[in-house]
Amino acid sequence: MKITGFDELSRQLEDAQKAVAELDGELGTVTFTPDDPASIENAVRQVESIIDERVGQYASNPFVADLIEGLKEQYREGIIERAAAARLGEGEE
Repeated sequence: MKITGFDELSRQLEDAQKAVAELDGELGTVTFTPDDPASIENAVRQVESIIDERVGQYASNPFVADLIEGLKEQYREGIIERAAAARLGEGEE
Protein backbone atom coordinates (compact mmCIF):
# COMPACT_ATOMS: atom_id res chain seq x y z
CA MET A 1 0.00 0.00 0.00
CA LYS A 2 1.28 3.44 -0.97
CA ILE A 3 0.07 6.63 0.66
CA THR A 4 0.34 9.77 -1.42
CA GLY A 5 -0.49 13.41 -0.94
CA PHE A 6 1.77 14.17 1.99
CA ASP A 7 3.94 16.46 -0.12
CA GLU A 8 0.92 18.57 -1.06
CA LEU A 9 -0.38 18.61 2.51
CA SER A 10 3.04 19.58 3.81
CA ARG A 11 3.24 22.45 1.29
CA GLN A 12 -0.25 23.64 2.23
CA LEU A 13 0.62 23.61 5.92
CA GLU A 14 3.85 25.52 5.29
CA ASP A 15 1.96 28.14 3.28
CA ALA A 16 -0.69 28.38 6.00
CA GLN A 17 2.04 29.00 8.55
CA LYS A 18 3.51 31.74 6.35
CA ALA A 19 0.07 33.33 5.93
CA VAL A 20 -0.53 33.35 9.67
CA ALA A 21 2.87 34.99 10.17
CA GLU A 22 1.89 37.68 7.64
CA LEU A 23 -1.21 38.44 9.69
CA ASP A 24 0.64 38.68 13.00
CA GLY A 25 0.56 42.13 14.54
CA GLU A 26 -1.37 45.18 13.44
CA LEU A 27 -3.01 44.87 10.05
CA GLY A 28 -3.60 48.56 9.52
CA THR A 29 -5.86 51.40 10.46
CA VAL A 30 -9.15 52.40 8.91
CA THR A 31 -11.48 55.22 9.83
CA PHE A 32 -15.15 55.71 9.15
CA THR A 33 -18.06 57.96 9.95
CA PRO A 34 -20.54 55.97 12.07
CA ASP A 35 -23.57 57.75 10.58
CA ASP A 36 -22.49 57.22 6.97
CA PRO A 37 -23.21 53.74 5.54
CA ALA A 38 -20.93 54.42 2.55
CA SER A 39 -18.08 55.31 4.90
CA ILE A 40 -18.65 52.13 6.90
CA GLU A 41 -18.69 50.01 3.76
CA ASN A 42 -15.53 51.74 2.53
CA ALA A 43 -13.80 50.86 5.81
CA VAL A 44 -14.86 47.23 5.37
CA ARG A 45 -13.47 47.20 1.82
CA GLN A 46 -10.21 48.74 3.06
CA VAL A 47 -9.77 46.01 5.67
CA GLU A 48 -10.55 43.33 3.09
CA SER A 49 -7.97 44.86 0.79
CA ILE A 50 -5.36 44.89 3.55
CA ILE A 51 -6.02 41.22 4.24
CA ASP A 52 -5.82 40.38 0.52
CA GLU A 53 -2.54 42.29 0.19
CA ARG A 54 -1.04 40.41 3.11
CA VAL A 55 -2.13 36.87 2.31
CA GLY A 56 -3.83 36.91 -1.08
CA GLN A 57 -0.95 34.97 -2.57
CA TYR A 58 -2.04 32.01 -0.44
CA ALA A 59 -5.76 32.23 -1.27
CA SER A 60 -5.70 29.01 -3.31
CA ASN A 61 -4.65 27.12 -0.18
CA PRO A 62 -7.82 25.66 1.37
CA PHE A 63 -6.60 26.29 4.92
CA VAL A 64 -5.76 29.91 4.19
CA ALA A 65 -8.88 30.55 2.11
CA ASP A 66 -11.04 29.68 5.12
CA LEU A 67 -8.87 31.88 7.34
CA ILE A 68 -9.17 34.80 4.92
CA GLU A 69 -12.95 34.58 4.72
CA GLY A 70 -13.24 34.24 8.48
CA LEU A 71 -11.05 37.27 9.11
CA LYS A 72 -12.94 39.38 6.62
CA GLU A 73 -16.24 38.49 8.24
CA GLN A 74 -14.84 39.11 11.73
CA TYR A 75 -13.57 42.57 10.78
CA ARG A 76 -16.78 43.43 8.92
CA GLU A 77 -18.83 42.58 12.00
CA GLY A 78 -16.43 44.51 14.24
CA ILE A 79 -16.67 47.65 12.14
CA ILE A 80 -20.46 47.44 11.98
CA GLU A 81 -20.67 46.90 15.74
CA ARG A 82 -18.37 49.86 16.46
CA ALA A 83 -20.39 52.09 14.17
CA ALA A 84 -23.62 51.05 15.90
CA ALA A 85 -22.08 51.65 19.32
CA ALA A 86 -20.85 55.08 18.25
CA ARG A 87 -24.30 56.00 16.96
CA LEU A 88 -25.77 55.00 20.31
CA GLY A 89 -23.20 57.06 22.17
CA GLU A 90 -21.49 54.06 23.78
CA GLY A 91 -18.11 55.23 22.55
CA GLU A 92 -18.29 58.46 24.54
CA GLU A 93 -16.28 58.79 27.72
